[in-house]
Amino acid sequence: MFVLTADQHRSTESGERVDELLSELAGWSAQWREQIVLPLERTVGDEVQILLGSAEAAVDLALQLCRTEQWAVGIGAGPVDQPLGSSARASSGGAFIHARHAVERARGRTEPVPLVVQGEDADAAVAATAVLQLIGGVLRRRAETGWEVADLTAAGRSRAEIAAALGITVSAVSQRARSAMLEEERRARPVVHALVTAAAGEPGWRVTPLPEKED
Repeated sequence: MFVLTADQHRSTESGERVDELLSELAGWSAQWREQIVLPLERTVGDEVQILLGSAEAAVDLALQLCRTEQWAVGIGAGPVDQPLGSSARASSGGAFIHARHAVERARGRTEPVPLVVQGEDADAAVAATAVLQLIGGVLRRRAETGWEVADLTAAGRSRAEIAAALGITVSAVSQRARSAMLEEERRARPVVHALVTAAAGEPGWRVTPLPEKED
């Protein structure tokens, strides 16, 4: 199992955004509903937590939060105590403990990007953190024009459709995609998925092959 705990940066300065975040992530929750074991909720103060059934869902949510630059995120990978409580806040187990330590590290100034993985397999967690922070660093440097192309690509639009929607040429779309490092992100995600899965101590993990890329 995978527990994601997120703590808001400097909420006393910018104002607490937990309720706003829960509303903003309604679409994300609908997309990943089959992997949500216990839904995202406020735990205490300006902190939220969710229990997920896959590394893919945990990584996707972590990167969604990283994009906002307002949250420190810890992913805990490991077992949970059964039976589960009625909520993430009422549940316990190794994954919850790992998530607590991970988010505390993510809040620290020594982490280059506030994304940390901790799990049953410490070596895999270290590797997962390194790759996740690398992807997060790419996202934090992506220009708004790059995000326009990234979001439309994620919605399933072709390059030609994106060009029409943005009123630019297909070659301009391709240039924005290169500058935004969309292909690098796409290829790195399966690697971090595999490493986060390995951090949970699950045997037989491997990198899932990417589907053929379509223009």
